[in-house]
Amino acid sequence: MEPLHPSEPSAALASFSQGVGLPWRRVQPGGLINTTWVVGDPPVFVLQRVSAIFPEAIHARIREVTEHIAQRGLPTPRLYAAADGRLSLPGPEGTRWRLMDFVPGITHERVTGPPMATEAGALVGRFHRAMLDFPGDLTPLRPDPHDTPRHMASLQGALAACAEHRLAAGIRALGERVLAGWERWQRRFSLDGLPVRAAHGDLKLSNLRFDEAGRALCLLDLDTLSSMPLCCELGDALRSWCNRAGEGGRAAEVDLEVYAAALSAWHASAGFATRAELASLAGGTWRICLELAARFGADAYHETYFGWDPAQAPGRGEHNLIRAQSQLALADAVERRLLDLERAAPQPA
Repeated sequence: MEPLHPSEPSAALASFSQGVGLPWRRVQPGGLINTTWVVGDPPVFVLQRVSAIFPEAIHARIREVTEHIAQRGLPTPRLYAAADGRLSLPGPEGTRWRLMDFVPGITHERVTGPPMATEAGALVGRFHRAMLDFPGDLTPLRPDPHDTPRHMASLQGALAACAEHRLAAGIRALGERVLAGWERWQRRFSLDGLPVRAAHGDLKLSNLRFDEAGRALCLLDLDTLSSMPLCCELGDALRSWCNRAGEGGRAAEVDLEVYAAALSAWHASAGFATRAELASLAGGTWRICLELAARFGADAYHETYFGWDPAQAPGRGEHNLIRAQSQLALADAVERRLLDLERAAPQPA
């Protein structure tokens, strides 16, 4: 039988010899899913309470991948085992506690221009190249986060059920536009024939760590390690990096210079993409914007998945509707500039 789970950071730290007796403080603002504390003064470790959506088995995968990329010279935070040898411990309501290295540096929410995009693209390219010979299994351990048809079906279900919801009008207006955009995407693009690659799975800018000089150091939050077409992996990165309005802005616009700089640096570092993969990247960026709009739109109705910030909205549903509207605005901006984005893609050697 598993021991009783700790429900507070101090109790969780007591199970990891490295963190015993060290002070801790919660990181604000936190992520949408996991809760994070830094441990030590100055910080030396990161303690996380990992959402119940991630299976315990992800931690063995994280250790395997971080050992692999470290052997190839890439900096990466490493997990620490608890006193009983486990890489994570049970927490409240199906969550898991884990301890890992703290990487000194800066986390950015928005790309400031082409130099930062170049650094980000080069780092991700180094990661993808290092993972080309990864010998382990990267079969998804949970439902594929980029299973766009599944997310569109979930949104359709929310539209059918939302009549009595306080946000029904906003959810319906948004959802109908997202589904129309998805129909247009399917008429123009397909993932058929594209290879599946090792992927980080959540390359928003805040999952990259930078130093004070602006150099990109390492990738964070490896819970989404998986395999997928490159256009889904990089599409998620590019929709985050190239949005001039940031993650929550409604007046979204695509920064073409950032897009081109990021992809050029990625291609120079990775060096393996096929012509078909490179041609798919603009469409992949549009797809992921629509997908996230669908996910946030469905959760505006369900109010069960993503976290929310009371400073931004009065409730979870309201905040996720704002997020959905932001991603839909970005999807529209990407669609308007598809030809420019396709021209900006690097060419195979």
